Amino acid sequence: MKKMWIAIFMVVVVGLLVVAGCHATRSAYESASYQVLRANGRLEVREYPALQVVETPMAAGRRDGGDGSFMRLFRFISGGNAARQKIAMTTPVFMSGGDSNATMAFVLPAKLTADAVPKPTDAAVTVRELPAGRFAVLSFCGGRSAKREAAALDRLRAWMQAEGWKPLSPPVYAYFDPPWTPGFLRRNEVMVRTEGRK
Repeated sequence: MKKMWIAIFMVVVVGLLVVAGCHATRSAYESASYQVLRANGRLEVREYPALQVVETPMAAGRRDGGDGSFMRLFRFISGGNAARQKIAMTTPVFMSGGDSNATMAFVLPAKLTADAVPKPTDAAVTVRELPAGRFAVLSFCGGRSAKREAAALDRLRAWMQAEGWKPLSPPVYAYFDPPWTPGFLRRNEVMVRTEGRK
């Protein structure tokens, strides 16, 4: 009986360490700022300022960064730019578009103004500004999958329709955690730009 309680205690301790470690990893990065205008559990309407991002295309059917898209962006922030400037990693990583025009983007740190962003040396990498705006957002957990993303988007669209929020853009998916984070601890979001209630 004593061995069973020790085993249970060890499982609980390891579980708590994993949760604390994942939270610490996420909190170590600057995250894109926003203001919550309305909240209903995991559903929110947020106001975002303009964000500077570095962006690259993803290959058709490869929405996991395994096509080299993640590494192109990572090389840029690691000094692979015209100024050889290192730039801090932030969260989230944005993914948007369909199979034929999918893109991945890193948000640049807020202190890095548009005129201070170094020029990319890779022709497949661009720097651009995402305009400020209002977004309806649903947070969800789990590993990346088309099925999970579609279910999250369906739920967000249903809420937007019920609440009278008019969609203005295709969805953008935001991922906050490294791939080694257990799925149940991952913070993922689907976002749709909105202009307000109908």
